[in-house]
Amino acid sequence: MSETRDYYRDKVAVVTGGASGIGLALAETMLAYGAAQVVLADFNDENLRREAARLNAAYPERVLGLHCNVTQEEDVKGMIQKAAEFGGGRLDLLFNNAGAGLGGVFEAQTNDDWEKAFALNFYGALYGIRAVLTIMRAQGGGHIIDIISGIALYPMAQQTMYAATKAALNGLTLALRYELWDENIRVTSATPGTTVTAIWKGVPPPPNAQSPAQSARTILAGVAKNERLVLGDDSDLNSAKHAFDPDAAKGIDEYLLNVARKRRSGQWVV
Repeated sequence: MSETRDYYRDKVAVVTGGASGIGLALAETMLAYGAAQVVLADFNDENLRREAARLNAAYPERVLGLHCNVTQEEDVKGMIQKAAEFGGGRLDLLFNNAGAGLGGVFEAQTNDDWEKAFALNFYGALYGIRAVLTIMRAQGGGHIIDIISGIALYPMAQQTMYAATKAALNGLTLALRYELWDENIRVTSATPGTTVTAIWKGVPPPPNAQSPAQSARTILAGVAKNERLVLGDDSDLNSAKHAFDPDAAKGIDEYLLNVARKRRSGQWVV
């Protein structure tokens, strides 16, 4: 744990979707680890004001809340610039965490629905990466972390938009990792695991779901080790091992078909 803490000590970090759930837990945990400044970027102004004030009371002058709609590139550019100014010109870590767990039957989803889904879950991160690269290059390095989901590894029925957007983000992240490696800019993809957040929207989370704080600690530990793909819990670890294994295809088909049939009957299962 000391190695993890050492990685975040005196760093300047930005977390999108930082005013609630996993994003807030990432920010608060980094502050506890000794981060110099942490910027919470969020679209929900009420949450942003409340959580920035609470964290600033605990960590004076080390927290800044910035309104940001990640679906708008100019908004993201402006947020990144203000974050760097808050950090004295530095920006060491960018967590592209903002997103939504999108569901619904494929045939009921319009092109507009799909465009909005990609704007939030994919382009929001892409805009953040573009905006931060100039800063990280000028300072000699940095670390970009894109929060995906286990759904990218185990796509499920009635989550086509969620699966497609997170799979696309994972592909972008892992390809970019090697494009930027020799510039000392690390790029990591991370799943949060099954975590109790607002993403469940009234559906009871599975009994094995972890807290946002548990998820944040796992992600931050993997990021500190510069892992290629940080896996948030044992379920995501198993998914990563077996999702595209030809020898496991029959069992995966049976499992995911059972999920699809239950969801079609009105039972939301995972």
